[in-house]
Amino acid sequence: MSATVHRTKTVSITSGKGGVGKTTLTANIACALAAMNKKVLILDGDLGMANVDIFFGVKTRHNIYDVISGEKHISEIITELTPNISLISGGSGVVELNRLNFHHRQSLLDSVSSIDHTYDYLLIDTAPGLSDNVLYLNAAAQIASVIITPDPASFADSYALIKTLYTEYKETHFSIICNQVRDEIEGLSLFNRFNEVVNRFLFIGLDYWGAVAFDPSIKKNNQAQRLILKQDPYAEASKQIMSISSRLDRSLYRANNKSGLQFFWEQVVGVA
Repeated sequence: MSATVHRTKTVSITSGKGGVGKTTLTANIACALAAMNKKVLILDGDLGMANVDIFFGVKTRHNIYDVISGEKHISEIITELTPNISLISGGSGVVELNRLNFHHRQSLLDSVSSIDHTYDYLLIDTAPGLSDNVLYLNAAAQIASVIITPDPASFADSYALIKTLYTEYKETHFSIICNQVRDEIEGLSLFNRFNEVVNRFLFIGLDYWGAVAFDPSIKKNNQAQRLILKQDPYAEASKQIMSISSRLDRSLYRANNKSGLQFFWEQVVGVA
């Protein structure tokens, strides 16, 4: 019997609009997974607000463009944030990923192949909205997790994002996290309303991963550029993030397609 090949599970964390707490959740979910003894690599794909590193008090020096241009190997641009959590800054290279020539494409893929089995998770913190780089990062991931809030604009824009990924990339399954709600009851109600609207017009499946209630300590820790999971692990929001991370971990063991860093990057650069 052959040994099971370890493949990195790839998860995009995305939203239809900004201001929904996407980067905060990405960083805290990474922290929760690391506490479960998982090795996590974060790709900061938000060009305008690339700021995952500040939550960990670390400054990145290189980004994915340095690999595309052949100046660096991918292992040289990975920044260790804490034990079990590392970061790749997308920087200006995110825009270039879908326009690479053959040489640059191969350079990136050859570089990635050396770290394909190093991490348990790749979390992709995308920019909000419907730009091309947001769409192909989401489509390349094994699971696209969409964050919605009670704000009607978040509701509408997240629907638009899911519809575009469905019509243009044939994506038929998404996970939903409800953020900035009053409590878990409001979170579940928000999901049910969203699920009803989506399923009225689109033939897709939505998984509910849970809700994170608005917690003043999240805002306080964000302003201080700190992680609530580290600063206040017994806060209600921390417990909810741990629960969502456990749900994520369980769900991915059932999702075997599109796994692995190599597959993700092949999709992103248009090889697969």
